[in-house]
Amino acid sequence: MSANQAYAKVPGDDEEKYNNVAEASNVVPEDSATTKPSVTNSPMIAILSYCGSSILMTVTNKYVLGGRDFNLNFFLLCVQSVICLVTIESCKRGGLITYREFNMAQAKKWFPISALLVGMIYTGSKALAYLTIPVYTIFKNLTIICIAYGEVLCFGGSVTRMALVSFGLMVLSSGIAAWADVKTPATPGDATNDGGLFSMLNAGYVWMALNCICNAVFVLAMKVRIKVTNFKDFDTMYYNNLLSIPILLVCSLLLEDWSSANVALNFPADNRTSIISAMVISGLSSVFISYTSAWCVRVTSSTTYSMVGALNKLPLAISGLLFFNNPVTLGGCSAIALGFVSGLVYTYAKINEKKTKEVEVLPMTKMPTSRDT
Repeated sequence: MSANQAYAKVPGDDEEKYNNVAEASNVVPEDSATTKPSVTNSPMIAILSYCGSSILMTVTNKYVLGGRDFNLNFFLLCVQSVICLVTIESCKRGGLITYREFNMAQAKKWFPISALLVGMIYTGSKALAYLTIPVYTIFKNLTIICIAYGEVLCFGGSVTRMALVSFGLMVLSSGIAAWADVKTPATPGDATNDGGLFSMLNAGYVWMALNCICNAVFVLAMKVRIKVTNFKDFDTMYYNNLLSIPILLVCSLLLEDWSSANVALNFPADNRTSIISAMVISGLSSVFISYTSAWCVRVTSSTTYSMVGALNKLPLAISGLLFFNNPVTLGGCSAIALGFVSGLVYTYAKINEKKTKEVEVLPMTKMPTSRDT
């Protein structure tokens, strides 16, 4: 997980920002009716691009982090943040995007958010290193529960019955995934590492639990800070990457082993090029996630995009089975299917909740009639 993935657009949050972009993009010259439909206006291509970039990033991260001897997690995340920053700065200089210039006062206010982001992406990288992609993807659903109840505690509100049903399905799918993972380990050879197989599995679940908590705290804190700073999406991307780089770099230099022996262990000569390439691709794919998510909302509806976010978990989990030869078991497949259904139920609950709020804010005053006038 890179810094940019953390704040790539997620279904259900502040979608009106992208809807405004979509409305503006619909203003076209009068003679445009005679032109052929553009590829950039194709909903199917936008959806496939979003799903593809999400899968690409997860797979490349797992390829690097899942290496038997890779332990430079802070360095990997720092490289990804640098790539994201260079990419968006290049796009800005090319006139493709815009975001506000660096301001020290705003940077000081945003720095705690970036620190929370570092905690979130680091715990995510550690969890992904220990867990298989299907298990990791299923357990990420638990973050939704943490955020939902965090919003209730911090901002008030309530959780609907349909949302509670989806939460129950998420917890059940996570339990089945953990049971299947313990019963059928993906890498039996790791049982001799760090005290045995169960210690390895427990470490992965501990990191996953920490990641869910860090993720919820980060999202809730960023939600409050964005309202204060009025940051747009690329402003958030710029400051998050820029401010996380020094934190990640210092942590890497102080906490990670930079001896020549350990560097050679992390980047073996026979595999060095592919590892470095995967690091670069994962950094670029995190930028693509933000772009394609905005693209999806522009050419489709917010509801369609929310459904895509839920449906995307299925191919993401399957990618682990295809690319890393994770064992295909009844328990694992059942957990994937149940996690997929829980995502759909939650999306349906959020759509209904949004419709209810829209009905509640409709004007209820009596309209004047000719008799009244």
